[in-house]
Amino acid sequence: MVSLVKFIDQWVQGRYFMPKIEVNSVDYNSLIGADFKNIASSKKGVIHHVPAYILVATALIGILIVSVVLAQTYQPSPNTSYLSAIAELTKTTKQQNKDSNLKIALPLKPVIEQSQSQTIALQGPSENKQEIIVTNETIDELEIIPTEPIIEAADVTVVVNKGDTLSSIFSKLDIHNELTRILNLGKQAKPFKKIYPGQKLHFTFGGDGIDKLELEKSITKSLVLYRDNDTFITEETDRELDRISQVATGTINQSLFLAGQDAGMSDGLIMGLAGIFGWDIDFALDIRQGDSFTVVYEELFLEGEKVDDGNIIAAEFVNNNEIYRAYRYTDSNDKTEYYSPDGKSMRKPFMRTPVDLARISSHFNLKRKHPVLNKIRAHKGVDYAASTGTAIKATGDGKVVHRGRKGGYGNTIILRHGNTYTTLYAHMSKYAGKTGVGSRVKQGQIIGYIGSTGLATGPHLHYEFRVNGVHRNPLKVKLPSANPLPDSEMDRFQASIQPMIVQLDAYSQNALVMRDL
Repeated sequence: MVSLVKFIDQWVQGRYFMPKIEVNSVDYNSLIGADFKNIASSKKGVIHHVPAYILVATALIGILIVSVVLAQTYQPSPNTSYLSAIAELTKTTKQQNKDSNLKIALPLKPVIEQSQSQTIALQGPSENKQEIIVTNETIDELEIIPTEPIIEAADVTVVVNKGDTLSSIFSKLDIHNELTRILNLGKQAKPFKKIYPGQKLHFTFGGDGIDKLELEKSITKSLVLYRDNDTFITEETDRELDRISQVATGTINQSLFLAGQDAGMSDGLIMGLAGIFGWDIDFALDIRQGDSFTVVYEELFLEGEKVDDGNIIAAEFVNNNEIYRAYRYTDSNDKTEYYSPDGKSMRKPFMRTPVDLARISSHFNLKRKHPVLNKIRAHKGVDYAASTGTAIKATGDGKVVHRGRKGGYGNTIILRHGNTYTTLYAHMSKYAGKTGVGSRVKQGQIIGYIGSTGLATGPHLHYEFRVNGVHRNPLKVKLPSANPLPDSEMDRFQASIQPMIVQLDAYSQNALVMRDL
């Protein structure tokens, strides 16, 4: 190649001459340039030089042709070392994958990397992401770089989200092949088919896949599934909660809710306290500034961590200087209720109020001037003002004898309680389910919601109480008493509540001292 270039260079400088050209006849149409015409007009045998610029152009074209030929000569064929290297890498990858018995995910798949005992909430797949799982059978067809295993941790906890199913969770964890064996367990696997948001699934993985799967059904109850060769066995577990007694005391200055919150009570405990004494105290009307309470209740702990409040086991409420006490007791028939110190159930046949902690906007008054009709018209019930949609509860066990529009009452429900008592609930915005005519309802069951239908100036409940068809003031009528414990239970009851009496006496005395300071 170098010699050729040197030759052309010297040729251009005039050191070499072209061979002689013998011209006998010339086709002028095939020649370009005046010099070629001179050649044609010259005598036979005369030697002429070809112009230098033509020689240079010819040399450059030759160099280009030689370069192309050389490039093609040294281009590796499809069967050379490049593809051989890829094939070798693929073969090695396949062998490594077969040895480890792991699936390989292409790099574009989101990888879930978990540390030991870590909790995850599976997210729904993104529209812009693609998931491809490469198995041992398909690895020959792809050129890939192996990634880390999708699940590295021995333990993974999945929090069930809305819309999740067992199938979708197993698919996202790339263990869908295990699902068939689990579902084939039949009734034993039924709880796994009905999972709910908030529940947790604890996976323990081994060399062959799932070694253990635990479904938390509640704080204490779980369904555990263990691998047994090619199938699984299930077992119910029930963990014991630690119960620690706590005490809350407070004095009411504005409302029971505010006083309860100041005492560190949850809303559930405050409502529980009102529910225990709700048959004797109207918390919308009877509460006075200076009233006080003492509550002994349980806190529930699991493995040293508080998980919830437990039951109220004893309570005292001082209303207008009158003391009310209640104790939780389970009788010999496993029936649990709250009882007064003399063994009478706190649960009376009727509650005083059908709405929790509402404000009384109008009392029972046979000579009241109607706010809409603007004339004297007896008000034969009590009005409880609250926001639209507030729940209305049946004050006693009964049967629905009317549900529908009733003149100025608007949407109304009437309940019959035996042969003596009836209660009426008016101006409802809507009714609750299972309250059609003829239905039986339980005391405290929600039967409807506060509204302003009929002749009403704003959202409220109009509540009436009738004895043998005669209207009585719901706030003052003497309600029937609950049946007391039988004599055979009294000794057992008194022995059971004695420690609670001591607790209440001590805490009540301390609270009284603190209030006097």
